[in-house]
Amino acid sequence: MSQEKTVSEAINFRRSVRVYDAEKEIDKTIVKKCINQASFAPNSSNMQLWEFYHITSKDIIDKIAPLCFNQNAAKTAKQLVVFVVRKDLWRKRAQANLNFLDKNFGANNSKSEQSNREKVARNYYGKIIPFAYADFLGILGFFKYLMILVIGLFKPIYREVRKSDMRIVAHKTCGLAAQNFMISMAAEGYDTCPMEGSDSWRIKNLLGLPFGAEINMIISCGIRTEKGVYGERFRIPFEEVYKEV
Repeated sequence: MSQEKTVSEAINFRRSVRVYDAEKEIDKTIVKKCINQASFAPNSSNMQLWEFYHITSKDIIDKIAPLCFNQNAAKTAKQLVVFVVRKDLWRKRAQANLNFLDKNFGANNSKSEQSNREKVARNYYGKIIPFAYADFLGILGFFKYLMILVIGLFKPIYREVRKSDMRIVAHKTCGLAAQNFMISMAAEGYDTCPMEGSDSWRIKNLLGLPFGAEINMIISCGIRTEKGVYGERFRIPFEEVYKEV
């Protein structure tokens, strides 16, 4: 294994690899380290509404490949990582943040003893997060949206409070973790391919995921063959997408 790459080197090395070398194995402990680095990705409100399923069993990979429509990236993968959104765990993760505040500030401080920073944090996880995430069949989200529309007439306010909005937030967060993982893998000289094309319901059932879990993407892992990258990298000219204001 070559020396670990810099961030810039890893970004340039990373390609979506569709065919992996059947003769070259990858170390699952290194992949696990890269998954751990994925968990340090920035995420909305530090809620960490994700789970990472590291698939090392050849039997499970062979079962997942047809559910990814037999893409070469799935069929030839040495390992898979399934990035799962757990928006349904928002109460548990909000409480974990409150527990962290207890550890850092003390659990039994009266309001008069709390610093402004502690008051803001406890209010955020105790009141604002429940306001944003709580919903019932989309009905509560609709009324929250109407309320925000009225308040927004008079001052700037956060507007993404519907169930569909918070789902997008959770998926964006999980996508950031997936990118951390792929860059970390590239730094180790390992290849990956993010796959969105799959029968997510059947894969959820195969992995025993609960109803509230959603698959964000499946990332295959291995070592590229000469034909593993389908052509040169194409990007829209940077000047066309870069806007300085």
